[in-house]
Amino acid sequence: MKYLPTMASPHDLHRLSEPELAILAQEVRDLIIAEVSKTGGHLAASLGVVELTLALHSVLDSPRDKIIWDVGHQAYAHKILTGRAGDFHTIRQYGGLSGFPSRDESEHDIVGTGHASTSLSYGLGLVEAARLAGTTTKGHVVCVMGDGALTGGVAFEALNQAGHLRTPLVVILNDNQMSIRPNVGAIALYLNRLRLDPALWRLREEMEKSISRLPGIGSRAYNFGKDVKESMKALIVPGMLFEELGLAYIGVIDGHDLHALRESIRQAIDTERPVVVHVKTIKGKGYDPAEEKPAEFHGTGPFFVGNGERKAKAQGTTYTQAFGDALVREARDDPRVVAITAAMTQGTGLERFEAEFPERFYDVGIAEEHAAVFAGGLALAGMKPVIAVYSTFLQRAFDMLIQDVALQRLPVVFAIDRAGLVGDDGPTHHGAFDLSYLRLIPNLVVMAPSSQAELQHMVHTALALGGPAAIRYPRGLGAPFASPAKLQTLPVGRAVVLQTGSEVALVGIGTGVGIATAAARLLRAAGVAPTVVDARFVKPLDGELLDDLADSHERIVTIEENTLCGGFGSAVLEHLAARGVPVRRFGLPDTFVRHGDRARLLAEIGLTPQAVADVVLERRPGFATVS
Repeated sequence: MKYLPTMASPHDLHRLSEPELAILAQEVRDLIIAEVSKTGGHLAASLGVVELTLALHSVLDSPRDKIIWDVGHQAYAHKILTGRAGDFHTIRQYGGLSGFPSRDESEHDIVGTGHASTSLSYGLGLVEAARLAGTTTKGHVVCVMGDGALTGGVAFEALNQAGHLRTPLVVILNDNQMSIRPNVGAIALYLNRLRLDPALWRLREEMEKSISRLPGIGSRAYNFGKDVKESMKALIVPGMLFEELGLAYIGVIDGHDLHALRESIRQAIDTERPVVVHVKTIKGKGYDPAEEKPAEFHGTGPFFVGNGERKAKAQGTTYTQAFGDALVREARDDPRVVAITAAMTQGTGLERFEAEFPERFYDVGIAEEHAAVFAGGLALAGMKPVIAVYSTFLQRAFDMLIQDVALQRLPVVFAIDRAGLVGDDGPTHHGAFDLSYLRLIPNLVVMAPSSQAELQHMVHTALALGGPAAIRYPRGLGAPFASPAKLQTLPVGRAVVLQTGSEVALVGIGTGVGIATAAARLLRAAGVAPTVVDARFVKPLDGELLDDLADSHERIVTIEENTLCGGFGSAVLEHLAARGVPVRRFGLPDTFVRHGDRARLLAEIGLTPQAVADVVLERRPGFATVS
């Protein structure tokens, strides 16, 4: 009998026995593998928590009981078991299911999550709100977080408050020993010690039995025994870190043992205090290629189920690779160049740097805030630190960008990958806001390349500045790419005129330059000869060139893959405000753009060469005179 077709909601799990749940676990795993092999997605993490998800939903009563998934990479089984199995083939596709929990999608998705370490803060707020409202009988709150999330400081801020308030919150620590790559730092070593040394558990039992007999032989022995017990606990009791923060600790539990999981969850929710349930899982569980190469199957494209090979391998060079190659070149020439990543070595193109310069490479874990200040410290001592980070994750370090780098005028370079729309991961991962929040920061030079060669020149330029700099670039592929023989130092704040024309000037930044160039071809075919400009710098702007364009052209168009609110186009408008020249801005709308194929999304929001050409040819409204 197949059980999955009978699962209309998680309540249906309550009638299944544990042997039946085990059969259902395999059905869920098979569905995840089958569909992700076609669509791509976050496979390994979701395979690792199938039994855990079944245990949670078979014990709890969702959505009355609230399950919060930290990040959401691991939520595929949750989606399947909460009435979305029939739509699972649409995962991460345009108009289909989100790859992350989404409040718009299901009442069982309590909050949409895409950045790590936040689940405990959400959970703590939910429990305290229920207490203040006098509705504490309306369900339990369980937060499921990975061990990688414990490298993020936000999680510890929440743990600290939960222990202080003694809030009855259940924390499931899904410990698979890695986030996207193996975790780093003292916390990872601590969790390894708990996982791998069963002698700790036996010694704990023996010590507590022995110490428990000490009070009967006098007060001095009692006090001695109490002191010894507390000292020894700090060394040998599993979970002592959490106990000292005020949270009870249960673990380590086999994350693929349904009975042990269900019993531990029941025990945790019956405890009237915050509890950590430490669960050990295997990332990619049940699919050999994912178990053997969990990092490759963290986020994968379509693949052949039989051997795990990708169905279509990308051709050409990515901007990420071009950046990584340039940074290695710079590091060979200058021993002061240091690379920093926040648990994203492969994603940001730093594998070659790590291999060639391991002593100058730092993975700080999921801790962008710390990365920025750490880089500041390195810069204070004369190093040239480069932080490679996704645009969406740099948002977490905004205060540090301002206070600890720019205000101090420290030579830290922020290499900002995945700028603009990233496609299937959707609004939690689109790099939609960086130009807006970067251009308001004093002392910061902000660049955006229109080609991979230009990116490499910008890396060289940023390292030569002697002050803070940011380079934002997309994920996309380029044609087969050969690095320039010599990297140049670009004149700061200078744009480049690519085509000279009249009447209308198309001024692009980053990927907007490609759109401008393609739009110019359409316009020339229609009898209009535009000027095309690669702005290169958002801060400082090339004000002299903008003034010349305003004097010699009737209209100006700006094009950027960033929100129109305060972005590059806004900077141009501010500069030209007194001139009254008509300006039309193209960019991302003032909304969170959905997930889907990037080209389709750009067409949907009107950020295409044809849309630009149509407005210039007045087929669409859109020009406004500024004053």
